[in-house]
Amino acid sequence: MRYFFPNRKQTACPLRIQLFGAQADRLLPEIKKHASLTLVDKEPEIIVCYGGDGTLLDAELRWPGLPKVPVLNSQRGHRCIPHPAKEVIERLAQHALVCNNYTKLECAIYHYDNPEPDCLVMALNEFSVHMGYINSAVRFRLWFDDIPYENGLEILGDGFVVSTPFGSTAYYNQITRGVFTHGIGVAFKYTNEHTNHIVQSDDIVTRVEITRGPAVLAFDSSRDYFDLDTGDTLIIRKYPQDALLLTCAPVTRLDEPF
Repeated sequence: MRYFFPNRKQTACPLRIQLFGAQADRLLPEIKKHASLTLVDKEPEIIVCYGGDGTLLDAELRWPGLPKVPVLNSQRGHRCIPHPAKEVIERLAQHALVCNNYTKLECAIYHYDNPEPDCLVMALNEFSVHMGYINSAVRFRLWFDDIPYENGLEILGDGFVVSTPFGSTAYYNQITRGVFTHGIGVAFKYTNEHTNHIVQSDDIVTRVEITRGPAVLAFDSSRDYFDLDTGDTLIIRKYPQDALLLTCAPVTRLDEPF
């Protein structure tokens, strides 16, 4: 199976490659072996990530939507290609990698005194909301397509996670001990609610109101955090553009690396 760019003319022009990762320079000798690849510092067509899962998430934050080749250089990289780097680069040069699409999420943040969203952020793994003080729980309510969860039940606890299927093997799995392959998952962090997770179809819009703060919103591996307080609202939905990961073979099981 060969991968071709849907919007790229198949010419003799080499693929424009940008390396990413703390030790990505180690891949330079392999890439320079192939005339069909050229290294660039701007306007790349493909990002080759050399590291672990965090490196891949960082790359998607920096270059959203561009195809990523996640080459493993970590003992804990579950979402990176375990094949030798030489083999991965060779397949890339031959257009012989497989393209896999992964759902992303977007989150609009509304502060209680502003009818317009203050910020819009995207995530490949998940959005995670946690209590702002270690000794004070956060309270919140949920709506799915404007239908209140449990008749408007106020949930009290450490917070919650809204996850994609890709992210369901990460923090979501630590909370629920489960994964899912389709839809959007919401997992509750040590709350008074008996149910610890919900999985909805990916066309559902999730709305969350913080009924007592403070709380903090984090997403993927971003160093940016957003403070939330009483009355703030999050609206989370499927992002229209998928993440594109190039792998050596089709990905068929969530509990196996690429």
